[in-house]
Parts: sequence; structure tokens; C-alpha cells
Amino acid sequence: MADRTEIDVLIELMAKLPGLGPRSARRAVLHLVRKRALLLTPLADAIGRVAVSARECINCGNVGTSDLCPICADPQRANGQICVVEDVADLWAMERSKVFKGRYHVLGGTLSALDAIGPNELRIPQLVHRIEDEAVSEIILALNATVDGQTTAHYIADQLETRVELTSLAQGVPIGGELDYLDDGTITAALNARRKV
Repeated sequence: MADRTEIDVLIELMAKLPGLGPRSARRAVLHLVRKRALLLTPLADAIGRVAVSARECINCGNVGTSDLCPICADPQRANGQICVVEDVADLWAMERSKVFKGRYHVLGGTLSALDAIGPNELRIPQLVHRIEDEAVSEIILALNATVDGQTTAHYIADQLETRVELTSLAQGVPIGGELDYLDDGTITAALNARRKV
């Protein structure tokens, strides 16, 4: 077998990205190499900058380039509402709908006995502290409509039911659906028709 080239290494790394397998990665790398000046060099520069500057928001868990993400740093977003999501992709999906004007809390996953993920492996204790520190009036549980997502929502509801009003997304979110794959209109309808937990 011939020695691996830098291009082979790039293809292998690209194939590890979500939605890309080995064949798609090969096509993407070939396209990047052909468009080196237009795509490959700027992409490599951008990846290098993000590798140095990206960090997790110390407040909500969003991804940004400073200790506080722009949402947490915006005083107008401190309206007493926190929308709890599973991961950053869900936060970005909610933001894409442009309907929610509060702040977020990224759990970093869901409870899963099979994977040994308990409350302390998620950012649930930080959520409890935020309720006390930020004068939160409503927690919106925007977790995916999966078994683990709903188990996590019920756990959070049990922990917070006497401290704050709890609501969850309503119509438009199918059972088993994930926020990141929903269109903006569905997210908007689900947020506007949320119900008490």
C-alpha cells in the first residue's frame, strides 16, 4: 500500500464530519483542490482562526469567540426567559426562526442511563444556578421529541417546578423530531403555542 499523502489525510478527516462519508469527502476535497485560491486557502485560514478563537460561552454553553456569547452579552435578551436546548445546533435553529427574544441554556446532551449520562454530566446544575442569579421567570423546554429528550425534560421539570414557570414547545414538533431539522415556520409555531409543563 502506498504512503498516505496529505490529500489522503484531508479526505479521512473530512469523512469524519457529520453528513460526509468517504465518497462525499473525496468529492469535497477534489473540489477544494481545484478551487484552491477561491476556497481551499480561505477555508484553511478560517479553520485556523476558529481553532484558536472558538470557545464555549461560560453562561449558556453556546459557541462563540469570547467568554460570553453575543446573546448572553445583550442586555435586551435578559427578559426573564431561558430556552433550554440539547445542543448548540438546536440553539442556532431557534435563532434562525428569529422569534425567541430571551436567552438560552445548552445542556450538552440528554440524560441516558445506557450511556451513563446523568444530570451532572449535563449542564443542569448550571441551569439551576442561573434561575437564582438571573431573575428567571420562565423556562422553555425546547428539547428534541425523542425518548431521551423527553426524559430529560421531565427531570428538569421535576427539579424546577416550584421555582419557575415551565413551558415546552407545542404543536408542529413531531414525535422523534429534532429541532435542527425543522423549518423556521414550524419552530415559530411551536414556540408561540408552547404550553405549561
